[in-house]
Amino acid sequence: MSYPFLKGHGTENDFVVLPDPDGTVHGDLPAERVRALCDRRAGIGADGVLRAVRAGDGDGWFMDYRNSDGSVSEMCGNGIRVFARYLHDHQGESFPMRIGTRDGVKVLDRAGQELTADMGTPQVLGETKVSVDGRGWAALHVSMGNPHAVAFVDDLDDAGHLLEAPEHDPAVYPDGVNVEFVVRRGEHHVAMRVHERGAGETRSCGTGACAVAVATALADGAPRGTAYRVDVPGGTLHVTWTDDDRILMTGPAVLVAQGQTDL
Repeated sequence: MSYPFLKGHGTENDFVVLPDPDGTVHGDLPAERVRALCDRRAGIGADGVLRAVRAGDGDGWFMDYRNSDGSVSEMCGNGIRVFARYLHDHQGESFPMRIGTRDGVKVLDRAGQELTADMGTPQVLGETKVSVDGRGWAALHVSMGNPHAVAFVDDLDDAGHLLEAPEHDPAVYPDGVNVEFVVRRGEHHVAMRVHERGAGETRSCGTGACAVAVATALADGAPRGTAYRVDVPGGTLHVTWTDDDRILMTGPAVLVAQGQTDL
């Protein structure tokens, strides 16, 4: 079976987009197909797959997101910007745009050449710990619809190679966790590395950048409305925690290729 695909990225966090408006092409999207598409040597290569399917009521779109290992995830911050770019450029959807996700409806809008996603209200769930190669750090448990552990370190190299998931408390994170290692670069300016559950270390994580901005704002005692710059290996995201307790994330979303595949 041959089917269409597109390839895109947000700060080099890359995705395969699968158009499937009526849900008949990919069905439940088998994990084996996701892994084949995301394989960087034998497939197209990506950190995850975004299946574009009409919402259950037929009005609007639902982002069916899968990690590169085929597992289901609740939300993807860079992915939803790429998803919105696809809907605008190829399905004629206009901004502002409402997109259904497993973490509820998200609203996307233009921000010059970039896109801003309203990521909803963060949940700060307390202190925890993470460790790599026997070295541990205190971390803040933040949920952006998916779980994060944010750890401040002296140097981003302290996190090591990140070829394996950092150790964490399975009682706190029974389904795994996205772990962000963070250093300060200046006032309201940080940099991070991330190990994403189901994908490994990636060039960027949108929900992770949001969790990092929340943790940094709390550590700084910053007033709501303070904009944070979050540098990731693949670029820069800007995050604001608003007065009405919403997280707004702004960054690029680029489509780089399209074609047919039978993977």
